[in-house]
Amino acid sequence: MENSTSPGAPGKGPRSFLSNNSLSLVLLAAFLLCWVGQAISGFLHHNEEQREHGQPPLTFGRYLRSGDFLEATFENWESEFFQMGAFVILAAFLHQRGSGESKDPDAHKAEEDKDLEPTPDAPRVVHRGGLALKLYSHSLSLALLALFVVCFGLHAVTGAAARNEEAQLHGEAAVTVLQYMASSQFWFESFQNWQSEFLSVAALVLLSVWLREKGSPESKPVNAPHSRTGK
Repeated sequence: MENSTSPGAPGKGPRSFLSNNSLSLVLLAAFLLCWVGQAISGFLHHNEEQREHGQPPLTFGRYLRSGDFLEATFENWESEFFQMGAFVILAAFLHQRGSGESKDPDAHKAEEDKDLEPTPDAPRVVHRGGLALKLYSHSLSLALLALFVVCFGLHAVTGAAARNEEAQLHGEAAVTVLQYMASSQFWFESFQNWQSEFLSVAALVLLSVWLREKGSPESKPVNAPHSRTGK
């Protein structure tokens, strides 16, 4: 019996689902594993500090709701979404000749605009055009920056809660969210993460000029000249 599935059609069934989504599934599993590791190690460390201050230890559930855990989480998420959103936008306008992470500076803009032309299998919004298409054309950066804004706000709220939990241990006055956002601690926490994120992206952009990873879409082909820009 002939296989009715065309060569380009995605397979069906559990095995095909795992194969077709293996990259995102493994990354999400790694995220959850590391987040659990953060929670457990943070819980143990927090209770060590509680004992040092003569305070009763927290239960694991209460620790997960504490400002200490939530602030550390959103502080890191904030920097990740900021870095990715900024990179997506900057890569649309700026170039690094020879990098696999950059567009070719010699490419013509007319060629880039061809991706706005509807094709039979294009998403419905491309056929609709108008404002919907304009928004969809920038939906990736908009989504990443929206996630950054949400996490930035949650960093401020949970950071203020963590600061107040610590202040309570030392008999100090509590602060509001706005007071916390105006503090050097809040901006130190933000900048220490932001600088590392931009350093890692800059390293990837520059190292991909000369170095390769066979089979990775984040690398140029192994036999590509160093001067080749883009994938």
